Amino acid sequence: MSASLHNETLSRAQQRQAFLATHGYAPEYCSLLAADASPRQYYRWQYEGKSLVLMDTPISEKPEQFCRIAQLLRDMNLSAPEIVVCDFDQGFLLLEDLGDQTYTRALTSDNTRALYTLAIKTLIHLHQHQPQKVDFVDDYTSKELLREAMLFLEWYYPEIERKKPSLEAIQQYESVLYDAFTTALAQQPHRLVLRDYHIDNLILLSNREGIQRCGLLDFQCALWGPVGYDVVSLLEDARRDVDPLLKEQLWQVYGAAFPELNLEVLRQSSAVLSVGRHLKILGIFIRLAIRDGKKEYLAHLPRIEQLLKISLTEANLPHLTLWFKTYMSHLSHAD
Repeated sequence: MSASLHNETLSRAQQRQAFLATHGYAPEYCSLLAADASPRQYYRWQYEGKSLVLMDTPISEKPEQFCRIAQLLRDMNLSAPEIVVCDFDQGFLLLEDLGDQTYTRALTSDNTRALYTLAIKTLIHLHQHQPQKVDFVDDYTSKELLREAMLFLEWYYPEIERKKPSLEAIQQYESVLYDAFTTALAQQPHRLVLRDYHIDNLILLSNREGIQRCGLLDFQCALWGPVGYDVVSLLEDARRDVDPLLKEQLWQVYGAAFPELNLEVLRQSSAVLSVGRHLKILGIFIRLAIRDGKKEYLAHLPRIEQLLKISLTEANLPHLTLWFKTYMSHLSHAD
């Protein structure tokens, strides 16, 4: 490590220690908990039976928005962490510690159906109890969905094809996806979309009851958009295979809660959103490997590629399917 980088790291450590000390939490009881695919880092402060989580985040990761969304969720009786202390200028948040039992760790062959059903019912509660848009949450637009999907062309395509996409390929890709997203957005009710609603960001809180047993993390980038987005985020998981029969059962659970919706239309339009999400994640995981040296994400690429093929079929997007046959044939159909 260079001297400058060491000093920068040390300076940030000193800032964390000062933040804790200022608010009466002895810094020596704080230890690294985890980092994720973002620049955020998490620390656990633990002393005499009390435990809190310190989020250390760049300002670009929206710490103030995290607090606002957390309170919005808590007002709906959902288990987002309570905010204990915040310093938005430095990017420090001291949070309620929801524990280590992420769905990733808690899931077993015996409890999979029950825990996924709990996660779906949590989404149902969210969609039933937040019918009005709040002014601090932006819209999830076709433009934003397309911006995310462009990560596929920016990172995944050049790495796999060993060349940049042609101008014609880019223009066709943009046109087809923009139109598909616009149609899908118009076919669904809009509610709060947490955007990263998957097993790494759900905590099993066994000491609580009902939907409060499902703890929520990583929602600072929430937008106001289509209800199906978080459903496919959960069921079309980049990190874990989900049994097709269970997916079908969970869609039926969701549909039964909203009998006014045409479930067939909801699922088809959600498949379009799923296509966009898989394209985004393929780009992000390649970027994490190349730019950030986080090569562990490459292990998930085969699963995401297969999920993309399935979603393409379910979305019924002939023009996009033709694009893949023309420019990336190995992703044009499900095996």
